[in-house]
Order: sequence, then structure tokens, then C-alpha cells
Amino acid sequence: MNSQQPSEDTLEGVMALIANYKKKYEQLVQEHKELAACRDDLRDLTQQFKKRSDKLTQALKDDQRSYKDQLEEEMARLNSMKVEESKLMEEVQKKKAALMDEEAKNKHLKQQTDVFAAVPEKTVVFMGSTGKATDTQTFEMKPHIVYPMQGGTALITFEEEVVAKKILTTKKHQVDLGAECSITVEARPVQLMVPKLVEIDSEVCPQRILISSLPKMDPDILLNKLEIHFSKSKHGGGEVDECEMLPDSGTVVLTFVEKNIARGLTDTEYHEVKLQQKSHRVRVTPFLNGKITNLETQMSVCPRTVLLTEIPAVMEQETMQDLLEIHFQKSSNGGGEIEAFLYNPLGQHTSALFDGVSPNGE
Repeated sequence: MNSQQPSEDTLEGVMALIANYKKKYEQLVQEHKELAACRDDLRDLTQQFKKRSDKLTQALKDDQRSYKDQLEEEMARLNSMKVEESKLMEEVQKKKAALMDEEAKNKHLKQQTDVFAAVPEKTVVFMGSTGKATDTQTFEMKPHIVYPMQGGTALITFEEEVVAKKILTTKKHQVDLGAECSITVEARPVQLMVPKLVEIDSEVCPQRILISSLPKMDPDILLNKLEIHFSKSKHGGGEVDECEMLPDSGTVVLTFVEKNIARGLTDTEYHEVKLQQKSHRVRVTPFLNGKITNLETQMSVCPRTVLLTEIPAVMEQETMQDLLEIHFQKSSNGGGEIEAFLYNPLGQHTSALFDGVSPNGE
């Protein structure tokens, strides 16, 4: 049985319609709330996703920045290692060069040691005189100094230093030439440049040999015999360029044309050479070349020599020299015994030779 809906024209119908719309409204409100809640949930979810996305983006940027910084740091470290490697390689090259230099020096020193062990023999006799080891000198130097003289000057060497000091102290000296004529000369100290330190680097000459243990005989015959013997290949020799004797030691220096001959002869050391119609045993050792590597000089005042200047050319050279020598030999003029006298007149050029001059004096 169907119930009839009240008519909208009636109050009941209107009330029913209102209730129906109210119910629909409530449903719509409920749906609206649900949609709003769903919207809010979606917004929250969107915010969460956005925050997460921002966080991930920031983390990615941080990771990229960190990776970039780490990459730059590693690149800088790599460059630093490359620079260090380059420095180490340079150091290795320097060490190799230094090692090669040391090896060359050691080879040179060994060669020098072999040379010093093979120096010519010389007979010595102990005379009973001893001294301190610290006082010994390994090298004695006796310079020969050439002193150029100007015109109108003279050099006087007195036997005593005190006389030279007196002459230099007076400085101006009036020398009587006779016939009421005199000249005034000036005395000055003589300064010479002398060696203070000489360093010589020695090396074995590849073309020369030093021959010792030789008999006493005519020097020319000895040189000819040695040159003939050592020019023959059967004796280990070769073409000889020069053969000369050292007068101070009595040894002979033989120079070959080629550079590969001397070493073989010095290695053998002792050789039998026909001299004076019989075989004689001579010793062959290396010859050392010397090269000055360091030279220091200083000015030295000659304590016994005086330079006279301003000497006019008013008479013959020999006469003037005699008068000057007589004047400075007299004790009344402050002079004394003269060891040497050299006069160079005006307009002439001459040189004086000083032997045995040391930094401490003549």
C-alpha cells in the first residue's frame, strides 16, 4: 500500500519538503566537511611533500657543494702532490748530479792517491833535527817580482832595516854633487803586490810521464836514449813530442803526441832502459799538471828597500849613481851599508827584480 505524499500546497507538504531539503542540506554540509577535511589532508600532504622536496633539494645542493669542495680540495691536494713530486724529482736530479760529481772527485782523488803513492824516489838522511808537526808547510813559495821603475828614480836596499826607516823618516834629502851644486830627492817606501794565498788544483797529464831513478851521465845523451827507448811501441811507447830534464830534481819529463801512451807506461812503473852500454832500471810515474784555482794578494812594504824620486838628469848615469850611493852610505846623512843600488835616469825604462819577497817583508 503506497502512502501518498502530502501536497505542497498544504502545510504538511511544505513541512515535509522543508524537512527533505534540510536533510539534503545536512548531507551536503557533511559532504562539504568531508571534502574540506580531505582538502586539508591533501594540503598537509602537499606541504609535507613540499617540505620533503625542499629538504631533498637542499640536501642535494649541500651534497653537490660538498662534492665540489671535496673535488677542489682533492684537486688542490693533487696539484700539491704534483708540485712536491716535481721538487722531489729536481732533488733527485740534484742528488744524482752531486753523486756523479762525488764519484768524479773520488775517482780524481783515487787517481791522485795513486800518483802520490808513485812519486819519484829520493834518498833522504835524518840529521837529528825535529820540529812540531803543526809548523810544517806543504808548499813553499818564492816569488820573483818585477818592479817597473819610472825615470828619475833609484832603488836602495840597505843591509839593516833601521837605516831604511831613518831615510824614510827624513823623507827629503839634499845630495851634494860637488862644485857647490846639490839636488833634493824624496825617499818613499817600496810597496809590492805579493801572493797571500795560492790554491792549485792538480790533475794527471794524459800525455806526459816523469822518469826518475836515472844514472849520472851526459844530459843530452840521457835524453836521446830515453826518447829512443820510449818512442818504440814494443816498449809500450809512442811518438815523442818533447823530452826535457828538470834540473832541480834530476828527473826527465817525456811528452807524447798521443794521449793514450802515458797511462800504460805509468801502470808498469819500472822499465829496463839501455843506458851507458847496460840495462838500467828507471821508474816512470804520472806527471801532474797544476792549475791556479784561487789567488789572493796583498800589498807588502819592503823593510830594507827605499825608493828615491825626483832625481834630475844633470850628469852621467854612472856618476850620478856613485854620488847617490856615497851619500846614502854615510852615517852622517842617516845612511848605512848598502846591499844593492839601482838608478834609472829620466827618459829611460828599466825594471828591478825582487827575489824571495814574502807578505812579511823582503
